[in-house]
Amino acid sequence: MFSRRKSRQGKRRPPRGQWDDDGPRFALPGLKPVRIGIGVNDNDTARDDDEDDAAWDAFWREEGRSAKPRKRKPGVAKKRGTAKKLPAKSRGKSPTGKKPARKPASRASSSPAKKKPARTRSKASTARAATQGRTGRGRASSSGRGSAAGRRSGSGRGGGNGRSLVGALTYYMAIVCIWGGILFGGALLYFAMTLPDTSGLYGVDRPPSLQIVAENGDVLSHRGGLGGSYIALKDMPPYLPEAVIATEDQRFYWHFGVDPIGLARALVINLRAGHVVQGGSTITQQLAKNIFLTPDRTISRKLQEMILSVWLEMRFTKEEILTMYLNRVYLGGGAYGVGAASERYFQKPVRALTLPEAAMLAGLLKAPSRYSPTNDIGLARERAAIVLRNMVGAGYISQQEARLAETNPARLQGYTTASSINYFVDWVAQSLSDYAGRPEADAKVHTTIDPAMQRAADAAIAKVFATDAPGARVSQVALVAMTPRGAVRAMVGGRNYALSQFNRAVQAERQPGSAFKPFVYLTAMQQGFVPDSEFTDQPVSYGGWSPSNYENRFDGRMTLRTALAKSVNTIAVQVAQQCGIRNVVATARRLGIQSDLPSNLSLALGSGSVNLLELTSAYASFANGGFGVIPHGIEEVDTDNGDRLYRRQGSGMGRVMNDGTLGSMNNMMQAVMIYGTGHRNAAIDGVPAGGKTGTSQDSRDAWFIGYTSNLVVGVWVGNDDGSPMKRVTGGTIPAKIWRDFMVRTQSIASAGPLPGTWSPPAAQPAPAEPEEKQREWEEPGFFERLFGSTDRKEEPWFSQSANGGTQRQSRLQPGHPGNRR
Repeated sequence: MFSRRKSRQGKRRPPRGQWDDDGPRFALPGLKPVRIGIGVNDNDTARDDDEDDAAWDAFWREEGRSAKPRKRKPGVAKKRGTAKKLPAKSRGKSPTGKKPARKPASRASSSPAKKKPARTRSKASTARAATQGRTGRGRASSSGRGSAAGRRSGSGRGGGNGRSLVGALTYYMAIVCIWGGILFGGALLYFAMTLPDTSGLYGVDRPPSLQIVAENGDVLSHRGGLGGSYIALKDMPPYLPEAVIATEDQRFYWHFGVDPIGLARALVINLRAGHVVQGGSTITQQLAKNIFLTPDRTISRKLQEMILSVWLEMRFTKEEILTMYLNRVYLGGGAYGVGAASERYFQKPVRALTLPEAAMLAGLLKAPSRYSPTNDIGLARERAAIVLRNMVGAGYISQQEARLAETNPARLQGYTTASSINYFVDWVAQSLSDYAGRPEADAKVHTTIDPAMQRAADAAIAKVFATDAPGARVSQVALVAMTPRGAVRAMVGGRNYALSQFNRAVQAERQPGSAFKPFVYLTAMQQGFVPDSEFTDQPVSYGGWSPSNYENRFDGRMTLRTALAKSVNTIAVQVAQQCGIRNVVATARRLGIQSDLPSNLSLALGSGSVNLLELTSAYASFANGGFGVIPHGIEEVDTDNGDRLYRRQGSGMGRVMNDGTLGSMNNMMQAVMIYGTGHRNAAIDGVPAGGKTGTSQDSRDAWFIGYTSNLVVGVWVGNDDGSPMKRVTGGTIPAKIWRDFMVRTQSIASAGPLPGTWSPPAAQPAPAEPEEKQREWEEPGFFERLFGSTDRKEEPWFSQSANGGTQRQSRLQPGHPGNRR
């Protein structure tokens, strides 16, 4: 097992630091060798020595070596004889030649020649004792029932076993703690090596801010990320940081970046709730997350957050950490930092904030979007009241101050996210890239919207819906008001922006009905017809399609002016057929209609689909002198650095009709307001105006587009699901909304005559209708000669049926072959 070497005298002695038969022995130069006994106590008895000698003898026999007597310690009396040596031939073997069984010494031997020692050990026991370095003296022998260890226990097995159990538990707990510390240290080292770059500590990573400004300079909204200027802690009112500390981290000035008490409390609360209710993050941890990390809720991100928090605490003071936090934290509404939030919600600098306003800002930290006052001012005030109670509990303010602040809560300044003006803001933000690309820096967008007109539009809609909408089965509305040059002054895309952000003024395409007829008559005027040209209101049929009038009657001969004012369907179709439907489509395109239009005669009655914005802008040509316009809401775009990204120039699409044609059209459109479908509910006394009503099939859509010399307004009402309304036409609810809005925004003194020149010429008869070519069987023949002919007036080919349809009637007498089907 162990190497040995001889001395000069030929005797074997153990080398330095090696084993001999009696145990380890160490020798140092100049000193006597020292033998170190392992597992040997001073109170060992001679019986123990005898048992150990027998064990060692058995061990050496198995190794094939001669056993050497063990030197005893001086002063220990030998009470029993040592075990006798076995013959040389039997060394390394048991007397029986087999592995000795684990039995008492008196029963283990079968050799009569040699007497075995009183107590021997089995082969396994001796090998275990030798391997353990003779450390088993204090234990009971595997075969002995009254060993020295048992006798030395003093008071029996109970006390020894108890001490052994406590020692074992202590030992294993120490091992677990050591390995746990090693693993935790390794994890910290790993996550410390994988931390993100900290060079962007002083830069705020946010999208560019878009400040959308009205015509009068009012800030309508902020889109993107709004960042304010850097504000030092000393420049803030003291109750602002106090409100944040009382709500977010009451032990901010006492912890080292991580709050063990807060973590333990959050853990207990989350376990009780069964899900994550509290995070236990300190202000420093939130700052580390906002600057360097993502909002993912993972263990690795949490560990990195803790490491970065400790690093921040070691590098900066508490005041510096709090200042960075307040200038970077997101507070809803696109505002980053308390400076931007103060301007966004209260339109004032931070130093001018009151206690209720500071409490409302501090309350936004828990859920910025949910508690934003632009979304729900009531919920924001409830959260501010909780912050005030936290400040009382932390000792920052008194109960009386908190009660006074709750009595006079903060008030939002500016526009809420529920305001209808957000339909316009959305439209501008979506179309900005078409004009100025995607700004990489903060920019200000100057728009054409007029807040006063926007409020007038909201008021007019609310008034008419309150009186006329109940029972009419109408749920939605859209309104667009623009100048004759196309600058949008007001836009309403629905009844409630908070409930539906779908902009029905821009995104919804519906059938305009008779509101499309002005393009048909404009095509006729450009081809030489005049308002006094006459057509016959009678049943007509084209390819099996027979249009009918709204009131299911035909009024005979009338001028084109009256046909447009009364919205006669049959004459509109006749005009479109004579002018060519493709020419009508081309006219609509020149005036700005971009939607797909069908190239068939039903287009004359508005079978195509358009949106309110493009239809209203097309009517603007009648108000501005005959020029096509492009509806727009952006005048110019500038960056905060002073660079101009866009400025509107040009006048639109140029002239689309001459002055005479424009005069004829305005003469006809004014007739609608004087004695036509818009007379009852849309006409304004003393104000020259033109317009046209429109109603789609089954009253699914109702329109009124009207204009004066300085404003063009279009109104649509209907339902999102396309369901029919109850007795609603363009001359009812839409016309009333148009008139109420115009009365609120227009004055009689400022109203001028409509543009264009027109003088009534001599009346001209309508072009002769082409005679139908007689078919071969219609020529006089055998039957007419047989039955004779009649001189009475023929009935029309088509008449209106009771259910609103048409039915074909014969122009021949009974018995004519034409009656066969």
